[in-house]
Amino acid sequence: MLSTLLFLQACSVELYTGLSQQQANEIVATLVRNGISAERNPEKDGKMTVTVREGHFAEAMALLNDHGLPKQEFATLGDVFKRDGLVSSPVEERAAMIYGLSQELSRTISDIDGVLTARVHLVLPENDPLRQKLVPSSASVFIRHQATTPMENLIPQVKMLVANGVAGLAYDNVSVVLFPVAAPPERAVNKPSFASFFGLQLHPDSLTAAMWIVYGLGAGVLVLGGLLANQVLNRSRRKIYALSQTTLPAKHSAA
Repeated sequence: MLSTLLFLQACSVELYTGLSQQQANEIVATLVRNGISAERNPEKDGKMTVTVREGHFAEAMALLNDHGLPKQEFATLGDVFKRDGLVSSPVEERAAMIYGLSQELSRTISDIDGVLTARVHLVLPENDPLRQKLVPSSASVFIRHQATTPMENLIPQVKMLVANGVAGLAYDNVSVVLFPVAAPPERAVNKPSFASFFGLQLHPDSLTAAMWIVYGLGAGVLVLGGLLANQVLNRSRRKIYALSQTTLPAKHSAA
């Protein structure tokens, strides 16, 4: 059983490590829907690892790339302003605030159905109140989405979302750039044709392992049977030899 488990483990390769529970669930669900078997394995630090069969590695990577998985994890304002005991300068505080707002807005837009990747770049100049001409704030939104999703209809909502999420940012100063991604070719779900092996219907991925197990057990039985037969034969030979060496009683001669 130990050798069998080691053999089955050797057939699997790591696809991604250090994933969150949600990322691992999304990856496994997408692969299984497309006929690729995948497993989630917990790590010591609470993260997850996704493994697939070695022969499905390239196909799985291409499939996940088409679906924009795994999705990026964005930092929250709480993560950005997590205190570590050091005193931050006003410049660092401002940069952290801009970065945190960008991450929050990017994560919100990424939750829209059909969006594969989203980035929000904020430009919030620190204007001098004594200057006559102030530089207005602006934002650029990059959205990579599925071509089947009509994102053009959602541009006003996205601009309003960004403008209302940043103080002093005007609606007209938000630009949205869309990059549609053609739908991946329809992948036929590989419904495995089960193979018959000694009257059992086995999955093709399990057929090789089953053959190793059965043939290994068969070879072990043959070897064990040969050893037992040899032992029985040696015992019978010793008995025959002992009988042939038995001395017969001597005949008395006639007086």
